[in-house]
Formats: sequence, structure tokens, C-alpha cells
Amino acid sequence: MTETAEATLALARAGDGDAFRELVAPYRAELLAHCYRILGSFHDAEDVLQEALLAAWGALGRFDGRALRAWLYRIATNRCLNYLRGASRLPQAAELPAARPDQFMGRTATSTSPEPWWLEPFPDTLLADPAPGPEARYDTRESIALSFVAGLQHLPPQQRAVLMLRDVLGFSAAETADILDTTPTAVNSAIIRARAGQRPQRDLHDVPLPNSPAETAVVERFVDALEHFDVDKLVAVLTDDARLTMPPEPAEFHGPPAITRFLRSLPFWGQEIKVVRTRANGQPALVYYAADPVCPIWRAVGLLALALDGDQVCALTRFGEAGLLDHFGLPRVLPRE
Repeated sequence: MTETAEATLALARAGDGDAFRELVAPYRAELLAHCYRILGSFHDAEDVLQEALLAAWGALGRFDGRALRAWLYRIATNRCLNYLRGASRLPQAAELPAARPDQFMGRTATSTSPEPWWLEPFPDTLLADPAPGPEARYDTRESIALSFVAGLQHLPPQQRAVLMLRDVLGFSAAETADILDTTPTAVNSAIIRARAGQRPQRDLHDVPLPNSPAETAVVERFVDALEHFDVDKLVAVLTDDARLTMPPEPAEFHGPPAITRFLRSLPFWGQEIKVVRTRANGQPALVYYAADPVCPIWRAVGLLALALDGDQVCALTRFGEAGLLDHFGLPRVLPRE
């Protein structure tokens, strides 16, 4: 630790809240993303991280002054594991709506989605590069993608945590064992099982770079088709095996015909809409607003995250909870000019 950091630590130990916030500020964003990857829910990640930071402040007297980042990861990771052991992660069937799982808004789905019902998007504006160690197997963009985070939720919690610490953050087996209060042998065994149990990721041929002209061109084609309710253009911008999922709804739609049939069944189809561009999980995302029939305002209908493959859209994830927009700095209502 530098002399400045040691002085700040001393003030925090003496009960200075501002000093503590200054001490942990460089790590807060990456810790939030870490909790999110393990939990899959942005709301839960925020709550658990807040608990972890309060626990860290209370435990500062026992901190030896070395490796602050690893110490904070130890507390945050174990708080996540404790959360997952609680009653809030009941089997999916206990949380789903009573309606038929293969239907949504009267439209029969292609299949029942395996996606976790609690999956939520992560705003790119809050994403930080954790500067992973040399043993990391994923970069920041890969490890925050919705498909990757959704797949993680199918792993047992301990394996999930080990995979995050080893393959995403690049901690050594010994460091991971210290964080999880176990042995390097147990860590090595868990990482083998976690890698074997991971859901295979889609083999993408050419993912455009974020905010590149190529990415922008695909998004603009999709937005144009959506705003003009042009089914032919919509089909053309979707890959043949594109899929649409809608956590927490269990329905899933496969292929352009099924996806467009579902979109055409939504109440806003054929009505005036407004699309606002944003980013979630390292992917382009759209927030779409429908015109209020009475007031001169736009009301948010949902957020749509897009996964791209070359010059087409290969996956769409729709989130309908308006409260999620607060995390993206976007209003739920916009004035109509």
C-alpha cells in the first residue's frame, strides 16, 4: 500500500465513512460486475455488494493491510454464496407464472426457455475492466455477455464462484483457495467440473466491435424494420437460427418466422413507437416506447438486448420491467413533441 492509501485506511478504521468509500472506490465497479456474474440479477448484485461493503467496513480492524482487492473479493464472493444458499433461490417452477409455460400473451412459443427467470441486464456504463490476471480465459466483453451469464446460473454456486475467480479474474488456484477458504486441490477439482458443466456458447463467426460502424449498421437496420413494422426487413436482419427469450417469462421463440409472429402480436405493433439506443452486457440494446393513447407522452414498453453475428442479429433478449431503466439512466416516460 502507498502512504496515501495507508493514511486513508487508518482514517477508515477510525470510523471515517468518506475515507472508507475512497478506499474501496477503485474496486466498486468490478465488484458489482463480479456479484452480477455470480447472481445473474443486477438488483441482487447491488444489494449483496452493499452488504459486502458494510461487512468490509466492520471488519477493517482485522484486515492486515495487504492485498485489499483480494480481501474485498473474498468478502463479496462469500456474501454471494451465502445469498445463493438462502431461500430466495427456490427452483424455477416455484417462481413462474401460473400460465402455460409455452405461451406468452396468447402466442404459442417454439419451446420453453432454459434461461434463469431472474436474469437481468447490466448497463455498460457501469462496466469496468477488472484487469484480469494472466490465467484468465475470458475477456471482459465475453464474460459479461447475457448468454455467458445465463449459462453460469446452471452451475452449482461453488463452481460458479471458482470459475469467476479463476477464468474471468485470473486469480491463481492458491489465491482462489484463500478467497473461498478451501484448498488449491479443491479449487482445481471444482474448476474442472465447472468448465465441463458450462453451457456451450454459440459459435459466432464475426461479432462486430462495440460501437463500430459495422455494429451500428446492423442495429440501424433492425431499428428501421421495427419502427416501420416491416416484416420482410425484420426477417432479413435475423439469422436463420435466431432466438428470442424474455426473462422472467419461460417462453422462447426460434427462427425469424416465430420471432416476427410474436412481435406482430404485441400491442404496440402497427402503432407509433420511439426507440432509444443504449448498451447492456457489452451488447447493443434498445429501449422502445409506445405512444400513450390519452396523454402526450411516450411510455417505456421494454428493453431489447441484441446479440450480433456478422451483419445479422442472432439473439434477442427482451426485458419488460420498467424499473430496470433507472439503472440505464433512462426515463420510463418521455414527452411527445
